[in-house]
Amino acid sequence: MSLEGLNKNKGNMRGILRWTGLLMIAGIFTLISGCDKENGCKSVPVEDERAILEAFNASIGMNATRHSTGVYYEILEPGSDNKPKAASTIYVKYKGTLLNGTVFDQQTNPGRTGFVLNNLIDGWKVTIPYIGKGGSIRISVPSSLAYGCQGQPSANPPIAPNSPLYFEIELVDFF
Repeated sequence: MSLEGLNKNKGNMRGILRWTGLLMIAGIFTLISGCDKENGCKSVPVEDERAILEAFNASIGMNATRHSTGVYYEILEPGSDNKPKAASTIYVKYKGTLLNGTVFDQQTNPGRTGFVLNNLIDGWKVTIPYIGKGGSIRISVPSSLAYGCQGQPSANPPIAPNSPLYFEIELVDFF
């Protein structure tokens, strides 16, 4: 192939890469904006799930306190006086279940966590700062403060849209 042919192919490749990049950006935007009125995805208001969460809490004997956001929590062990902040990296043992008891996620090895608190669901952001190192908490989370109208299809089993969730969490360490 001549030098002229190579230069022409480079120009075509740049154009293809440019369009591929634009299509990827459009795809990401579509995923991020997936919860809009046009496609029927609507979050359930926190108050609409209040009775369901209160009945669930009673059924498991959870002596819950209701946070102003609508998250219910029970501190089982307060842990140390030092508490994590939004930017803290937390190391936890936890189990997450649907309200029917189906476990969708759990981790017993805190070394496999290392989550930045501010990157987690709102239910965790609100409640984890109530406990310190060595503390444990139970929380029941309205769907809009969990995965909302999009659910979490990558969970195993998948979390359906607008699913309230329950977690048992032990804060092993944070930095």
